[in-house]
Amino acid sequence: MVDADAVAAELYGLRPEEFTAARDAHAAAARKAGQRAEAKRIAALRKPTLAVWAANRLARADADQAQHLLELGRGLREAHRTLSGEDLRKLSHQQHVVVAAMAGEARRLAGEAGQDLSAGVQREVEQILRSVLADPEAADTWARGVLETAPPPAVGFAEVAPAPGTAPRPQQPEREPQPQPEPEPDAEPDDTQDVGRTSREAELAEEALALAETERERARAGLGALDERIARLEEQLDGARGERERLAAAAAAAERGHQEAVRAAKRARTAARKARRR
Repeated sequence: MVDADAVAAELYGLRPEEFTAARDAHAAAARKAGQRAEAKRIAALRKPTLAVWAANRLARADADQAQHLLELGRGLREAHRTLSGEDLRKLSHQQHVVVAAMAGEARRLAGEAGQDLSAGVQREVEQILRSVLADPEAADTWARGVLETAPPPAVGFAEVAPAPGTAPRPQQPEREPQPQPEPEPDAEPDDTQDVGRTSREAELAEEALALAETERERARAGLGALDERIARLEEQLDGARGERERLAAAAAAAERGHQEAVRAAKRARTAARKARRR
């Protein structure tokens, strides 16, 4: 019996160039066994890009590291839901460090498998990992090493709405006000209102910093994706220009051949007419 899930787990561990032939062979085996539904599922599996393959390989290589990223994602989503500025700041910084390190590890693992990752592909891996942080469903699929395609680019954690009625969480628990001793004759009184206002401003500043870091990463991700798209389009344009040059040369050669054929036909007709007159 052919198990489509087991087949998928096997296929997404293969290098991209090995994927299609192995998939088709498994689909054919399922059809031969009369498992049409399984054959259809297997045949529909999509060949991964190099970046998706590298991300899957990363998850398969170190399950503990993959779980660490999933825990970081859960922490970030919770911080966004509770509007915890301090947690957002700490976890956002941790996110940048972890994602960069893991993308570098993905590049190393790919090299061990005989696949060199360009800087552009490594940025794609980083984008996949950021998407995994924001999307629990993508995170589960990635952790099993069976991503078919790159998840949609993460737009920060904009889709994680705060819990209803949630207000920004203070960094320190509020304490019951304590009776204050009467000030000494020459002592300056404590300005508790100023202290409270300053603490609140600090909380707001932490929240603003976390949000600014998220926006910065969103802008960087968008710019990186656009740069990759431009690079791919430029490669396609270069290829189209080269193909045009080849076709132009072939067209010129064909035109010369046609003209020569016209001249040869004209000579042949003239010779035939002369022969008939003799």
